Amino acid sequence: MPKIVDHDVYRRELLNKCFDLFAEKGYGSITMRQIADGLGVSTGTLYHYFPSKKALYEQLVEEINRQDLLKVAAELEGTQTLQERIEACGRFLKKNEDYFIKQTFIMMDFCQNNDPQEIKSNPVIKLTIERSLQAICELLDFDDRALAAFIMTHIDGLLLQRIWLKEEISISEQFVILGEMIAMYLDKKKLCYEEKP
Repeated sequence: MPKIVDHDVYRRELLNKCFDLFAEKGYGSITMRQIADGLGVSTGTLYHYFPSKKALYEQLVEEINRQDLLKVAAELEGTQTLQERIEACGRFLKKNEDYFIKQTFIMMDFCQNNDPQEIKSNPVIKLTIERSLQAICELLDFDDRALAAFIMTHIDGLLLQRIWLKEEISISEQFVILGEMIAMYLDKKKLCYEEKP
């Protein structure tokens, strides 16, 4: 009897294994043949699931974004206050720092090897940014997209600082400060709204 393959599950397994290959070699340097060899599959199998390296990368970005948002949501379960939720996000980032640094390298390499306009208009990248902004608003229980974008920018900058300065920047301290800043910002915004005639 022939083996029944769940193609969606198998595609996700291939994507998960691709992450380390992209992190090790870089988007610009790795070829589909090297990816196939690294995964232990034929190039035909790889092309069956991913018509190009760019398509593979885009599906990888979408998959890791989906998984990351599920994991951070699980990490925040049981938190009550905004400060607790933000500090839980910091713990999640610290616990998975190496993974997020690899992710940063992969994204930077992709950006270096593609046209900036194409990246800006890429539907997968736009979707993952939109999904991330929405998740930040939902997980932290506010409806301020500019604030969500600020938090994303802070996290991206924090990861870059960790790459450059290693242990000199404390993720925990940064998230405590971030939580305090956001709480003050939201309180001030609420007060201004209440004072309007």
